Amino acid sequence: MEYVSRVPRPPLDGLIDDLYYLEGASPYARLTLPPMPAALLIVNLGSPFRIRAGTDIETAEYADGCVVTMPTRSLEFGYPPRTRSVGVHFKPWGPAPFLPMPATELCDRPVTVEQVWGRPAVAELRDRLATAEGPHEMLTLLEEELMRRLCETAGLGLVRRTSGVIAATGGAVTIGELTVSAGVSGTHLAQRFKELIGVTPKRLARIHRFATTVLSIDPAEPIDWAGLASSAGYFDQAHFGHDFRAFTGLTPTRWVEVRRRFMREHPSHVLDSWALPAD
Repeated sequence: MEYVSRVPRPPLDGLIDDLYYLEGASPYARLTLPPMPAALLIVNLGSPFRIRAGTDIETAEYADGCVVTMPTRSLEFGYPPRTRSVGVHFKPWGPAPFLPMPATELCDRPVTVEQVWGRPAVAELRDRLATAEGPHEMLTLLEEELMRRLCETAGLGLVRRTSGVIAATGGAVTIGELTVSAGVSGTHLAQRFKELIGVTPKRLARIHRFATTVLSIDPAEPIDWAGLASSAGYFDQAHFGHDFRAFTGLTPTRWVEVRRRFMREHPSHVLDSWALPAD
């Protein structure tokens, strides 16, 4: 697969980790993405793809693309034989200035880009992207569209600063410490987080801790699960395993088996940083 990415210019860089272009055949027809402290926008330029957001929600088809606020559980992506898209990897609070609704309404419920920006605007953007001369021009067009749509958002500074504290500690921070640092009540802070990120500070911290722990695992080496859970601040290995199953649907040992399969079958693949084969 071809993957091209770059960081956008200010002020978008305070909302976005990177803009990217992706084209080619997926390594698997279905990929599972465990939750990360991040959000996603995909503008689809190929055949429709499908997303299943949890076992209690039916799989839905997305033709023009999708917007995913920060997930709290795994998403399953079903790809066509070849996929082509441009997209945005947002910071947790990043989509808020571009959404016409509170982020909490989209929590674990991906929507089409049309539902967010409207059919005429999305059709025009897709047409311009489809006729662009290569990935770099496409990313520039997407960046310009985001700059044009950027809006002032009440409470964004508070949420961004507090999220930074959570990230800096890898999620190992109490709500009391966050409210003192923010200088607001826990109720006010939780409300702002739900409006702009879609989850409470407590849930964001939990996902940060999970992601930090998982990214520290080297699937190619023996794993001391008890030591890993302890160093990550979990009460015991059972609590660690509970978070693993809640966020991925897999036990820690099964997760390692699936990761090793990806590494074995598609070594050094561009998607082999977080995605798991669901087939």
